[in-house]
Amino acid sequence: MLPDHSDHSVFADEMPKNLINHRDFEDLDFNDDNEIESDKPQEACGVFGVLAAEGDVAKLVYFGLYALQHRGQESAGITVYDEHGTTHTHKAMGLVAQVFNETILSEMKGALGIGHNRYSTTGSSKVCNAQPIVVNTRLGDFSLAHNGNLVNATELRGELSAQGHALESTTDSEGIAFAVGEAVEEGKDWQEAIVTALRRCHGAFSLVMAMPNVIVGARDAYGVRPLVIGKTGDGSYVLSSETCGLDIIGAEYVREVLPGELVIITIENGIQSLQWEEAKPKLCVFEMIYFARPDSVMHDESLYTYRLRIGRALARESPVEADIVIGVPDSGIPAAIGFSRESGIPYGEALIKNRYVGRTFIQPTQAMRESGIRMKLNTLKDVLQGKRVIVIDDSIVRGTTSRKIVRALREAGAIEVHMRISSPPVTHPCFYGIDTDSQDHLIASHNSVEAIAKQIEVDTLAYLSHDEMLKATQIDTMHFCTACFTGKYPIEVPDKLKRTKLMLENTAT
Repeated sequence: MLPDHSDHSVFADEMPKNLINHRDFEDLDFNDDNEIESDKPQEACGVFGVLAAEGDVAKLVYFGLYALQHRGQESAGITVYDEHGTTHTHKAMGLVAQVFNETILSEMKGALGIGHNRYSTTGSSKVCNAQPIVVNTRLGDFSLAHNGNLVNATELRGELSAQGHALESTTDSEGIAFAVGEAVEEGKDWQEAIVTALRRCHGAFSLVMAMPNVIVGARDAYGVRPLVIGKTGDGSYVLSSETCGLDIIGAEYVREVLPGELVIITIENGIQSLQWEEAKPKLCVFEMIYFARPDSVMHDESLYTYRLRIGRALARESPVEADIVIGVPDSGIPAAIGFSRESGIPYGEALIKNRYVGRTFIQPTQAMRESGIRMKLNTLKDVLQGKRVIVIDDSIVRGTTSRKIVRALREAGAIEVHMRISSPPVTHPCFYGIDTDSQDHLIASHNSVEAIAKQIEVDTLAYLSHDEMLKATQIDTMHFCTACFTGKYPIEVPDKLKRTKLMLENTAT
């Protein structure tokens, strides 16, 4: 296997990670060290691909990534195959709309393309870690975009390096791509090579891959991260992390790629399926609660509908007398509406999100910080004045943002603030593609609910129970990974990884 010889556009300069590694702008907050900090779990990536009967697909991939922007905002990239099977790749740091423009997309000619939005969980925030990854083989260029995280990334990388492969990035994704390339160089065809490589990978992976005239989707046996198939009216095939990526380009949802399934798609033969490993479904339940867009469909319904149900369940489990129910924009709003409908307490908007604030690299002065600069959320004082308020959010990870929201509500005149969380306490880190940091940074890992309530300065605090969270899915409750709430990891995690993140396993209360 040779190094990547595809035609690359000029990369953007590397940016400091602390300025760009955040999943959703609503979660940005200035901490005491003048850095931007997130108080939410961080998603790994979004993947997308299109195989068309004819015509150029670069713009379709662009819009698919645009719809999946919430899944990763560090970098974006697209690889397109031209009529000769040569790859043309452009990838850089930043949002999709910052990385691409009309000129770049118009120069990316080809009827097959894949794309990627990145949030790093393995590998630092550098342009060399941006995807898609392209490797050159005897059968042609192979490209890959990955959502998830391997738990044996170090071992796989060591094996490949020992075979003389010059890996350039620090990502587990590059290891998967090179493992496929190595198998091809050993004489295997594409299908055999991909299956051989997948069986060397342990952990979570939803992959969109391509080679000349073929697009491929694959999921790990547990299906921790989502991946769906769509088709357009003109016969083009689409692979996407979520159905919202299909909707934006007018593609119809066909079905999900099953856990442990490999789908090989060509225009001539359509979708061919291989169950490369027995399915053991364990979809990340946080995809349902928070990560995926509310208009995306899972299990035959929108996630908005599921989030309404968990809000209703939260109202039944943890009622409290109040005058108004509000949600933390945007992710807390569906559950807040559900809580309101179940409790009979009016729903209202009292936290207003500035939807035109993206990233700013201009730090506020100390005087601005002391005066209470609020870049993302502002309060409606006339709505809150003299009110007992129930505020609904989907999770608390560190507690820093929650405390600032509570203080803002009180400053605006709320006389009581009761917080309700539409998921259980996050007590354990994730090893499958969510950046929840080490256990010592998880506020619920070493504090009781009462202690957390005191730290974030609310009158009362309650979380949704584990059982109600799963019951509200209305499917087999065994089909979900809930390790971040329980510490029960469906995919075995090596001890050395556990030691780096499970620092408080024996001391948590």
